[in-house]
Amino acid sequence: MSTTQSERLRELLEPLVSSQGLDLEEIEVDSVGRKRVLRVVVDSDEGADLDAIADVSRALSAKLDETDAMGQGEYTLEVGTPGAERELKEHRHYVRATDRLVRFQLTSGDELVARILTVDEDGIDLEVPGVKGRKATARRIAFEDIDKARVQVEFNRKSNENDTDMKEEEEA
Repeated sequence: MSTTQSERLRELLEPLVSSQGLDLEEIEVDSVGRKRVLRVVVDSDEGADLDAIADVSRALSAKLDETDAMGQGEYTLEVGTPGAERELKEHRHYVRATDRLVRFQLTSGDELVARILTVDEDGIDLEVPGVKGRKATARRIAFEDIDKARVQVEFNRKSNENDTDMKEEEEA
């Protein structure tokens, strides 16, 4: 897909996504043989539920049908969320990953796995898990020192007060 088409699609679709209370995270067009797939990734601070995704999908489909942004050929529109192991690129991604375990590749070449505690304009406060029975330690990383960051899937995720409150509400 040319940069021009990507920019045109973003300009066309972003206002619609925003009007639904979501952020447009990614647009990707793939060709498999004669078939084309337009993948649109959306998210919000509260997350995007199935109803929100269905609503934005219908709005995007209608808008694309009334324009020639995808050309004359057939295509499939797929609208979804970033997924469990999303890469963190924007400031809002780090904020949304608060309390999550993240693998950082630092510009120094070092790698670090730590839990995001707080995020501000300059960087991130982390909790680095202790190794071999040692206590966790605090660390701060500036955004400029991060090359890549990706949320890690946790099967035994550290529970926080919000999780406990939700469980208590469900039991009531």
